[in-house]
Amino acid sequence: MSTKSRSDEAYAFPAVDQADEQGFLAYGGDLSPERLISAYESGIFPWYEEGQPILWWSPPQRMVLYPDNFRVSRSLKQTLRSGKFEIRIDTAFERVIEACAAIERDGQAGTWITPEMVQAYKHLHHLGFAHSFECYAENELVGGLYGLSLGKTFFGESMFSRTNDASKVAFSALVSFAKKEGFSFIDCQLYTEHLASLGAVEMPRAQFQQELKSALAAEYLIGNWTSHA
Repeated sequence: MSTKSRSDEAYAFPAVDQADEQGFLAYGGDLSPERLISAYESGIFPWYEEGQPILWWSPPQRMVLYPDNFRVSRSLKQTLRSGKFEIRIDTAFERVIEACAAIERDGQAGTWITPEMVQAYKHLHHLGFAHSFECYAENELVGGLYGLSLGKTFFGESMFSRTNDASKVAFSALVSFAKKEGFSFIDCQLYTEHLASLGAVEMPRAQFQQELKSALAAEYLIGNWTSHA
């Protein structure tokens, strides 16, 4: 499978400037690796609930975090120094995505991480495109996040935490990894106060597309990242 699926017309998407004011662009298709990679390379991501067709989005404002702008609170600094948690990468991707799908979230009934989505991203992980950052306490998985890496960017998808600060520690590990590898930014998709508190900012779609194009020009870091932990 090519890492540059964008050129394959069979998996092409409409131009992102055709999205409506909420960012909805298209529906249908499938969650094959080729289509998903084409979507992310085009600045598009799937987001839908079980029972709906696959919905594809390119929001007018995109939330991103530049690694150098990551804000570490005093309490998180203390947690990181404590050695309470251990970070691993790509050793439990399936457990992480399943935990993200199962965890209850305030103000949210159900999950957009459908069984179909879980299987699709597991497939991307086996192909070396999707990755997990895992937080352990006493050898127990207590938090983590997963997403995709293409070029010099990481597309964050979801995170979970079973104890205080566990997901933040995993996110901090992702930021450290992104700095080490020279990543341009971490895509956080949509605005939340929590992401803003960590240093993420919104940018217009056109700016995001331009910065994404530049990030994708770099070599793709495909494969298992366990050795990078």
